Amino acid sequence: MSIPKPLALVVEDDQTQAEIFVTALSQAGYEVTHIDSGQAAIDYLNEHSPLLVLLDLHLPEVAGTAILQHIRQRKHLAHTRVMLATADPRLAETVRADSDLVLIKPVSFTQLRALAHRMLPTE
Repeated sequence: MSIPKPLALVVEDDQTQAEIFVTALSQAGYEVTHIDSGQAAIDYLNEHSPLLVLLDLHLPEVAGTAILQHIRQRKHLAHTRVMLATADPRLAETVRADSDLVLIKPVSFTQLRALAHRMLPTE
């Protein structure tokens, strides 16, 4: 019997960027779900408890900052790690304290895979 992979959620509306994120997290050892809008991400997070969320801050419908607050306010998401991805360093500074890691785009595939791998639970 194999051990199930930890869940990761990629919330990114740019399809090319999302494909890079999904591939990097998959290679790091996660079972990855991709969602491209803020409201769909909140709906997913109300039903699931991913170990890792890779969150773009600029999203349609609901801003990434609101999703970050949603995660931090939910007991079932208390152990969820959040990696923020943004091209706006000033915005990143305003939410750095509520996130586990802030990535400034463009993000290196190799770096992202290594960082995501480090967030896996140790055995």
